[in-house]
Amino acid sequence: MYRMSIRLGFCLVTFALLTSSMLRAAEVGLAIRGEVKTPLNLSLSEIKSLPLTQARAKEHNGTTATYEGVSLDELLRRAGVPQGEALHGKALQLGVIVKAADGYQALFALAELDPAMTDKIVLLAFSRDGASLDAAAGPLRIIVPDEKRPARWVRQVTELEVVRTGAAKPTHLQPGK
Repeated sequence: MYRMSIRLGFCLVTFALLTSSMLRAAEVGLAIRGEVKTPLNLSLSEIKSLPLTQARAKEHNGTTATYEGVSLDELLRRAGVPQGEALHGKALQLGVIVKAADGYQALFALAELDPAMTDKIVLLAFSRDGASLDAAAGPLRIIVPDEKRPARWVRQVTELEVVRTGAAKPTHLQPGK
């Protein structure tokens, strides 16, 4: 009887861990916050339902792959970030910090993401060559096809935080103070 209850307990713990892991996988998505009109929490399936973009990019190892996902400008537009004619003056101080599950971060100026200012594509990808990204790279990854080094290709993206740069200088750094 005692062995049976130990086995049952083990089975229940295993089931709970597997269920918890599956729920976390289903909840994987993206948070968009900071200086936005509409903070968003998008699930992976919601991201996949947005207008999709494909981009060919050279990998770190020199091979070329086709990535599919959503452009960052589309995601930022949905969050109410200034774009097009509204991107001027103080709005040009805005940037986007892309955050990864492991703490890695990369910064993009809002102007370099706006299709009214550049032809550059920055893609939040969820597939590579027609297959979902593996756990090491995904489920979401930033791809910047035209950059010579993939230093801002952020893996396991969890959040986009819109921040304002150009804060006032500390008084001890200002001339005459």
